[in-house]
This record gives sequence, structure tokens and C-alpha cells, in this order.
Amino acid sequence: MQVSVIGSRTAVIPVLVVMVALVAFAAGNARAQDKGTLEPQPLPPLANPSSPSVPAKELFGRKPKPAHLATKSIGFYSRGCLAGAVALPVNGPTWQVMRLSRNRNWGHPDLIRFLERLSEKGVKVGWPGLLVGDISQARGGPMLTGHASHQVGLDADVWLTPMPERELTREEREQMSATMVVASDRRDVDPKVWTPAHRAIIRAAAKDPQVERIFVNAAIKKALCREGGIDRAWLHKVRPMWGHDYHFHIRIRCPGDDPECKPQEPPPGGDGCGHELDWWFTDAVLHPKPTPPTPRPQIKMTDLPPACRQVLMAP
Repeated sequence: MQVSVIGSRTAVIPVLVVMVALVAFAAGNARAQDKGTLEPQPLPPLANPSSPSVPAKELFGRKPKPAHLATKSIGFYSRGCLAGAVALPVNGPTWQVMRLSRNRNWGHPDLIRFLERLSEKGVKVGWPGLLVGDISQARGGPMLTGHASHQVGLDADVWLTPMPERELTREEREQMSATMVVASDRRDVDPKVWTPAHRAIIRAAAKDPQVERIFVNAAIKKALCREGGIDRAWLHKVRPMWGHDYHFHIRIRCPGDDPECKPQEPPPGGDGCGHELDWWFTDAVLHPKPTPPTPRPQIKMTDLPPACRQVLMAP
């Protein structure tokens, strides 16, 4: 009988060990989800990835890790790729990354440093921290969904929602919506939502010498023009653009040591607050007539700079 009892206890011990390990794994997995450190879910393999007809977005969207090459932004903001990308940590003292499942918190080191620097400046001007949306994919390139730009690691979206005082869970980062700051008639900002801190964080970004452009809804540009004050030089970088009701889009300059990076033409002169802004508030723009949707042309690898193939194929 003693042998039987000992044998039973011996059999129970491994079961307990496994149960404890499973509980610990589940707890660690839950913590990882909250920290946003889980690996992105792999996409199904392509039937013929070497075919020249495969859209480049299908190839770059299946690369969850950066290319182990010297850091370079290659090509133009809407037609290029990124080597040697680094990730913005999903949590920082003055920022949090949103939509973690997209795995789009990769960028050129210059942009990552800029965002960290801007988040610190924001706190000083009354913005409690950045909620960062899409930056780029791990190797840049066209994205499976969304943006036409963000391909070379020099573009970033910042939500017009102040960062809360607590760390958001992974679920919250996936499901919560950014703040709509444009009024329902789309002719101005919503005075119940828009605050001086919104203006302050956009101004802080625009005044950074690395910034090439900032894209906002035309109603936001209108409010910034009205509230610009005496120092208005920064306003010429802030350009009206469709689809920026909830966030502002920051674009920094090509790094000086990246000869393969194609810069954008400088913005027009002046502060952009004159008659050129009126067009955005015409009836034809605010209430366009319905038109059949036009499919966006699919970018192929042959449409990208040749160096992007090396970025795609690198380990």
C-alpha cells in the first residue's frame, strides 16, 4: 500500500508542474498582450511570391522584422522602402503606440528620435503625451491597407487624442477611436473638442527643423491660421489634406546621408492661410457628388527603386 501511495503522489507531481507552468504562461501571455509585445500574426503564404504580377504590398506586408542592412530610406515617401528600421517602443514615459496588431511602429532612427523628442516637448506645452498611430512597416514599402505614403520610415501619424494618465491595454489600443476635432458641418473645428493644447502640439512639431510637412484637415488648418499669433512662419509647413480629421500626419526630411532618399518639393511660400485655403470650403469639396470608386493602382516591385528588392530579400 505504501508503494501505491508513493506512486500516486509521484504521478500527481508532474501534473501539478504542468498546470503551474500553464498558469504562468497564460499570465505572462496576458501581460505581453497588455505590453503589446506579442509577435504579429503571420499572413498565409503566397502561391507564387516571385511572380512579377504580385503587388509589392503583399511582399512587404509579410515581412514582420526589419532588414539587417545599413539604415537607409530608399525612394520617395509614397514609392520606396526602408532598410535597417528601428521600432518605437510601444510604451514610453510620454507616448504610447496604438493599433499594435498592425506592426507599423517601425521607422528610420531619425524619425523615432524625433517622436520621442516631440513627446517631451508636448508635455511642456500642455499635451500630456502622444498616442502614435501608423509609422511604417518593418521594411517600409506599400502597406496592405491604408496609406499610399509611409513607405520610407519618415512619416508618422499622431492622434488628436491626449494620452491618458494610465497605460492602455492592448484591447483598448485596438478598439478605441481617435478624437474627431472637426465640426459636423466640416467648416471649422468643433469648439467643444478643440483646445489650445491641440494647437500647441502641432506647432511644436512644425517648428522642428527636421519636419518637412504636417498634413491636417482643412478645418484644422483654418483654426491654426486664426490662432497662429505673431510667430506664423511654422504655418507654411502645415498643409490641408483629406482624411486627417482625427490625427495629424508628420513627415520629416530625407536624412542628409541617404542619397537614395527622394525629397519632396518645398511647400509653397507664405503661411497658406490666404485665398488658397478657401477652395477647401467650397460646396464642391465639402459635398462632392458621388462617383464610382476608382481602384488604386497596385505598385509592383518593378515600380520601386531596385535597392528595395535587396531590402525585401535580406535576412
